[in-house]
Amino acid sequence: MSSPVLEIKNARLELDGRVIWENLNLDVKQNEFIAVLGANGSGKSSLLKSILGQLPLSAGSIELNSKKIRRGSRRIGYVPQSRQPEASMPIRGKDLLWLGLNGHRYGFSMRSKTERAQFDHIIEAIGGEELQHHPISEMSGGELQRFRVGQAVISEPDLILADEPLSALDYNQQSSVAELLKRESKEHHAAVLFVTHDVNPILDMVDRVLYLAGGKFRIGTPDEVLTSETLTELYGTHVDVVRNQGRILVLGAQGNHDHHHDEEWS
Repeated sequence: MSSPVLEIKNARLELDGRVIWENLNLDVKQNEFIAVLGANGSGKSSLLKSILGQLPLSAGSIELNSKKIRRGSRRIGYVPQSRQPEASMPIRGKDLLWLGLNGHRYGFSMRSKTERAQFDHIIEAIGGEELQHHPISEMSGGELQRFRVGQAVISEPDLILADEPLSALDYNQQSSVAELLKRESKEHHAAVLFVTHDVNPILDMVDRVLYLAGGKFRIGTPDEVLTSETLTELYGTHVDVVRNQGRILVLGAQGNHDHHHDEEWS
């Protein structure tokens, strides 16, 4: 068997004296699609920042392709949350894609035939032939997220990190962006960690779930993790998981944490 793309070993993250999560062990294989779930404050985005090398662990290690993680690795693609850029930002769609391909270089450089082929492939994949000349500040949320997915996958990374990329998008836009990410990751055998507060739009794509809560976690298939018994044990208070017509609804995930809400995944 090939080595995992990502290995997290005995990881602990503590911020401002608070343990976000600890004893976290996770191996992510090529082609795996893992949903990272949990309430606000559970450390989902912090996990991605640690993998990106932006947030140092308090203990443990993170390895990419059996090597210690380093900040700015070109083998990791990143899709941020859906947020509209400033209206004054002059970047066009095509500029965003080229930054994903060669933004790590200094100064002007000639683009190779391989790079142009990669660019042409992604432009077609995201349906961005016309939009590529538009400023990203003028794009809709769904259009911009397609370009951000394109930026993340254009260099054919081994690992793709997506931080709630479907937030603020309508249902059709969510489906379009999620399917694009899944298709492009599979084409190059990349592993995906997909942070979301709503698993339903991607449920059919998910191989495993990493659920974070109160400094603890559970890892397994959606059927193993998203159950009343598992989440009740994880939160330390009664949690109901209701399944209805292919949707999952989690009720009562509160207890002694810094969040007080019901989680509706619909």
